[in-house]
Amino acid sequence: MTCLSVIFRRHVPGALLAFGFGLAASVHAADGAHFYAQHCAACHGAEGKGGVGVPLALPDFLAQADDDYLRTTIRHGRPGRVMPAFAQITDAEVEAIVGYLRALAPAGAKPVAVKAKPGNAARGAGLYEKRCASCHGAHGEGGHGTGVTFSRPRDLPVLAPALNNPGFLKAASDDFIKTVLMRGRRGTPMSSFLKQGLTERDIDDIVAHVRGFAAQPPPASAKLLETESAVIVRESPYDVAQTVDKLKTAFSGANLRVIRAVPYDEGIVEKGRENQKRWIVDACDFNFLNQALAVDPRVGLFLPCRVTVAEHQGKVLVLTINPKRLSAIFNNAELNELCEQMQKLYTDIIEETVL
Repeated sequence: MTCLSVIFRRHVPGALLAFGFGLAASVHAADGAHFYAQHCAACHGAEGKGGVGVPLALPDFLAQADDDYLRTTIRHGRPGRVMPAFAQITDAEVEAIVGYLRALAPAGAKPVAVKAKPGNAARGAGLYEKRCASCHGAHGEGGHGTGVTFSRPRDLPVLAPALNNPGFLKAASDDFIKTVLMRGRRGTPMSSFLKQGLTERDIDDIVAHVRGFAAQPPPASAKLLETESAVIVRESPYDVAQTVDKLKTAFSGANLRVIRAVPYDEGIVEKGRENQKRWIVDACDFNFLNQALAVDPRVGLFLPCRVTVAEHQGKVLVLTINPKRLSAIFNNAELNELCEQMQKLYTDIIEETVL
């Protein structure tokens, strides 16, 4: 394995590198737990209680969402809103996952659905502004962040989904939207609009307004960055020790605190036998880190910033992961601006180092 491939593997978590699905086409429903664990549990939790993704085991959600909603959501995801599209897996695997989710419902639970009627979208727009926009966004762009609340600061215990999203609008029927509005969803901030004093006609008008999002351009929350190189790399005119010193100075000049600067294999080999031609330097802006974690906790995979300095084939290289690449992999458009900032900052620091 080459030096560069070793360095790249150290920067990029294995979970982000292993995107092959190589699964058998013949699948039985009993395999649903296996496929859920492989494709869903990392975000939605082993028992469907939520995490980076929203909770799926809520009884009201399972009663309101029919199989078509679940299938379409799996296939098309939510562009720019964390949930990826699983176009690679087979229909049998999708059915197995849907079957597994159905098994999460309480024993004896029955589906609930209310038939939508034609509504007045113009009137619904005003009702949406008063009743929905504070959580779902003025243009249906959704709440800030991902999934459910843990220890990091959040506005709501479960983040409001983006209603103006191609994946949601493809998956959600008018009946589904109306059912959620009329009945609410226990365990989330979404309460019944009937209990809030709205009429069934009001709800039909809101449904018509939400359906009208499909005719509008999607908001920024449904857009992704174009990916580029997975790493930012520059050649240094200095030796490794000088480059490490200049890198630490560049970090300090950018108001990042240097956390550590150590040989790449420290703690792996016997003390005193470390390879002095490969170093890692970690640095962080902790205020920025907290801001980014509130948007998507997975940024912990590439923050704090880690820069590697290594001599390779007679050249001293300075390299780090490109955050813009991961923003697209994470399918979170809200990260785009932060990753743009990080990419520019990392590039500036590395170029200052090799100047």
